[in-house]
Amino acid sequence: MGPGDPPGGHHRRVTRRMERVADRAGAVPSRSMDDLAEILELDTAGNPLQGRIVQIFQVACRLFAQRGFDGVSMRDIAAECGISKATLYHYFPDKDSILRPLAMGTTKSIFVHVSRHDDPAQPPLARLRVFLVETANFFEKFRWAWIAGSTAFWSDPKARARKERIGWRDRYEQLLRDILQAGIDAGEIKVQDVAMAGRFVLGSVNWMARWYDPEGPLTASQVADQFCDMIVDGIRAPQPRKR
Repeated sequence: MGPGDPPGGHHRRVTRRMERVADRAGAVPSRSMDDLAEILELDTAGNPLQGRIVQIFQVACRLFAQRGFDGVSMRDIAAECGISKATLYHYFPDKDSILRPLAMGTTKSIFVHVSRHDDPAQPPLARLRVFLVETANFFEKFRWAWIAGSTAFWSDPKARARKERIGWRDRYEQLLRDILQAGIDAGEIKVQDVAMAGRFVLGSVNWMARWYDPEGPLTASQVADQFCDMIVDGIRAPQPRKR
């Protein structure tokens, strides 16, 4: 803090500088800071230290997604944030300690987000559309964090953390399988293997996080709607012909 700075003044200047650097470099817009804090389960209200941590996460997840985890150093992250390496090491001892919460946060949050919008009382094909649209909306909102987190899903040497993430991943995939099974039971969907059908659906939508362009002509939900039309055409049970 410089002479005459009001309390928190130095932090606010650093915050604004980091946001400008991040926005010029194509990071997630600063208005999404609260969103990222939410999936990381951080309370930034009135807490400048937590706000700084979220800013570091914000920049780091974009760099990891764009360059790969091995292509990014702590020096790179500090430079993009506009802080010294010493300051960065004050918050995080290494890159793994940044990446691990991103992987956990995105894996847990996508299940929480999608399940919150699921209504078991709705027809199965309508539920499938909601599942795909809300998955796409999540990818659009947390694109860099999702791509970065996915790189650490299987590589985390900490078995307990890896097991917990797999548990959240399994809940998300089980929700999809439950929807597909409900469609089979209702005669709306015709597939022989629910698990394989689930992998087909997820394989169709998961890569969207990497190639989807938020500046393109379609919103994420519009892309997901088109995906759903194509997927449903492939798994819908034949309808009786009208006489």
